[in-house]
Amino acid sequence: MFDSVIGFTADLITLLAQPLGSAALAIVVFTVCVRLLLLPFGVMQARGARAQAALAPKLAKLRERHAKDPARLYRETTALYAEEGVSPFGGFLPGLAQLPVLMVVYRVFISSTIAGHANALLTHGLFGVQLGQHFAGVVSGFGLISGPTLVFACLFLLLLAVAAVTSRRMRSATVPQGPGSGVLRRVLPLLPFLTVLGAAVLPLAAGIYLLVTTAWAAAERAVLYRSVPAGV
Repeated sequence: MFDSVIGFTADLITLLAQPLGSAALAIVVFTVCVRLLLLPFGVMQARGARAQAALAPKLAKLRERHAKDPARLYRETTALYAEEGVSPFGGFLPGLAQLPVLMVVYRVFISSTIAGHANALLTHGLFGVQLGQHFAGVVSGFGLISGPTLVFACLFLLLLAVAAVTSRRMRSATVPQGPGSGVLRRVLPLLPFLTVLGAAVLPLAAGIYLLVTTAWAAAERAVLYRSVPAGV
């Protein structure tokens, strides 16, 4: 269904690679441009998070006061949101709005064929490694100690650094109390490291994209959420 959009995106990145002299650099530049275009949604999401944080004490009092009357709690909560002019979905709807765009871009870097044609973008290289190659293929073809393997190793190290920064913030996040909250508290900080596992099984192009987009997300959150409590 999205082949035409994915194909256009791949052609655009390939075209961008010509003046830049590198398809890998074109992936970086294109990903940054996409994240810049989506920045207004990130700002909206941060505003929603700040509004939710401001309402949190009042919402906690309502939950305590009407714990035995769910219908009354719902009415009072809805009235509070309306009174304060805050949407209960303001903290995550803008994030959901970004997903279709990011998923289309992601598909460009993992699809060997698009609309029945070979993805020409993945035939370009970075330091002797084709953007369509996988880590396992590089190791089997060049050995564990080699230049091409070092390219992936550097990518993994950079992804680990970004994941560590993201995980540190997640570790300080407040997890709602309830069944399984303890497990969730332990699992959440581990999720950012899945990007490293992803890069280990995905094409090099997808790994570069994951590095740029997760680094942007970490920096964006650090700037936009600096006045929001860590638990939000």
